[in-house]
Amino acid sequence: MLTHLTISNFTLVQALDLSFGSAMTVVTGETGAGKSIMLDALGLTLGDRADSNLIATAANKAEINSTFSIAESGRAADWLRERDLTDDECSVILRRVITRDGRSRGFINGVPTTISDMKIFGNLLIDIHSQHEHQSLLKKETQRRLLDEFGNLTREATELRQLFSQCQTCDKRLQDLINDIDEQSSRLQLLSYQAEELAELSIQTSESEQLELEQKQLANAETTLQKVQEAVSLCTSDDESSPLSSLSRALNLISDLDDERILPILDLLSSSRIQIEEATNDLEHYAQGCEVNPGKLELVESRLGKIYDIARKHRIQPAEIPELEQKIGQELAAIAHGEDEVDLLTTELASLKENYRERATDLSGKRRKVSATLEIQVSKKLAELGMAGAKFQIDLKPISGDLNANGLEDVEFLISANPGQKPGPLREIASGGELSRISLAIQVVTANTSSVPTLVFDEVDVGVGGAVAEVVGMLLRELARQAQIICVTHLPQVAAQGHQHLVVTKDNQQAGTKIDVEVLSEIEKVKEIARMLGGVEMTDQSLAHAQEMFASAQK
Repeated sequence: MLTHLTISNFTLVQALDLSFGSAMTVVTGETGAGKSIMLDALGLTLGDRADSNLIATAANKAEINSTFSIAESGRAADWLRERDLTDDECSVILRRVITRDGRSRGFINGVPTTISDMKIFGNLLIDIHSQHEHQSLLKKETQRRLLDEFGNLTREATELRQLFSQCQTCDKRLQDLINDIDEQSSRLQLLSYQAEELAELSIQTSESEQLELEQKQLANAETTLQKVQEAVSLCTSDDESSPLSSLSRALNLISDLDDERILPILDLLSSSRIQIEEATNDLEHYAQGCEVNPGKLELVESRLGKIYDIARKHRIQPAEIPELEQKIGQELAAIAHGEDEVDLLTTELASLKENYRERATDLSGKRRKVSATLEIQVSKKLAELGMAGAKFQIDLKPISGDLNANGLEDVEFLISANPGQKPGPLREIASGGELSRISLAIQVVTANTSSVPTLVFDEVDVGVGGAVAEVVGMLLRELARQAQIICVTHLPQVAAQGHQHLVVTKDNQQAGTKIDVEVLSEIEKVKEIARMLGGVEMTDQSLAHAQEMFASAQK
């Protein structure tokens, strides 16, 4: 609820500091005193448009602060927590500053915020009913919310919106996946061709390196064999100049020398002869393994040619072909998985939509039943408010198309203010007085379930008087049991019902006009009611009447 309002240099208000009670506050004053200025200032903290002309003369800026107490588990507290704007869990301060250069700044709990966010948040705190703007009751969104709250359908409506959001998310994933697959169709053809080509090649890991080595060996096999055979011949020749013959003669010449110093030399010569013999054996074995096979060489070179062609086509090294084949296989598998996922998402979306339609149909039926009850109760209250011929209706118009976040129908409040008149939307009602009373009737009926904690009625009693005015006052006081009520009124019958009474006065001085607001005591309340009853002069009769009216209202 609204607990505090401070106004500085706003139009005719230099400085004002007001505290509000939790029940019904009435605001009165003579015609032209500026009773609505206070509400205009409050509206700025709730996101209304600002103008530098609203700044008081000789001032550089205007500043308005409104403080609200909020429930920790309410929509307002949730909104603040979602945006990390929570300062005190039980209260929130809205501030608006307007400067001469036309700039306007908004703050929530001291944090700069957009005016749009202030308006959204303000709608969670307060509902201002006037003959002008800022009346959320004219919005279909508010009308649907009131209907659902009245019928205790808020949880079901919230769950339906969540289900709708799930449908949207699933549908977007599905469409994105389908678009991706469509875009990949040409890529799929290319990958399939490449995979088939690589499968036909069937290259093994390290095969290209092995083939290159084999090709080199086969290509040089004849020359290599010739050289190896010649080397063997040199080593094993019977010619006295061969290494083995020379070493054998050398060993024979010195083997019988009787000198210990020659022994190591004999060992070296003997070892050399053995190594030459082993090397010769190895060369002979190597020569046996040398394969001179032109046919096989042709096959190897043909295989390498195919491998090199594939490598050039993909601009990679031959050794990288197996890795490429693996990557292509993985990409093809991913595309195939995407097609499988399309099937899964299609099934999931169909299930979500079926669930949505079942719940939406159930909610729609409940809304129709609740609408009939709300129509009767509001029409009854309208009769009490002097609109006996008025008929209140709720239009549940089916929504065309697939799915909607709010269900199968648009909710719109209709009114027929006079017998025989065709019911029309509330927003098209021309009479401000009728609209105010319709709003009051709806608010009284839905008060027990409404989530807006503060209701402001500006000139709600326009066009009424006598017994109807008394009923208006009684209904507002009744409404104050469930919500905070602030009412600007010119009727004594309504003013008498207030728990708190503020009077607005205008002081015309030579230096300029100044507006002030005073909180009245009980005696002052009676005098103000008497003024409203008796006109210019206050008489004993008007005072007695005012006292009686006040006492009766306060019972």
